[in-house]
Amino acid sequence: MYKKILLAVDGSDHSIQAAKDAVRLHDLIPESVIDVVFVADFEKSKYDILHSHDKEKLDLDRRKQLLPIEQLLTEHEVNHHYHLLHGKPGETIVSFQKKGQYEIIILGSSGLGALKEMVMGSVSKYVVKHASCPVLVIK
Repeated sequence: MYKKILLAVDGSDHSIQAAKDAVRLHDLIPESVIDVVFVADFEKSKYDILHSHDKEKLDLDRRKQLLPIEQLLTEHEVNHHYHLLHGKPGETIVSFQKKGQYEIIILGSSGLGALKEMVMGSVSKYVVKHASCPVLVIK
């Protein structure tokens, strides 16, 4: 049960909380492996690249966002791997889940209000609707 765990993160407080819950699940199933996926949004990536003169600095900034999660997983001796992907976050996470046949996805809630969610959409809402496995959304 849940030996292949997909942890979708964006560096936010909610994704750090999701990582903590992924560690708890791993503690219950020590043979599980957690694959951490960070999706760089196409539109934001284009903007970042156009307005950044240093691609290496941009990559370093992205890695810094993941540092608290890396420290948490390492501290708890969790078997894990990282994947940096590009695309629309919801679609990319679901596609990656299906290709990798992950048994559960854990991700943070965006915490947006109802009006903003209607206008902007929600990665977690998309993943819950389209994933072919259970999804645990953490607030």
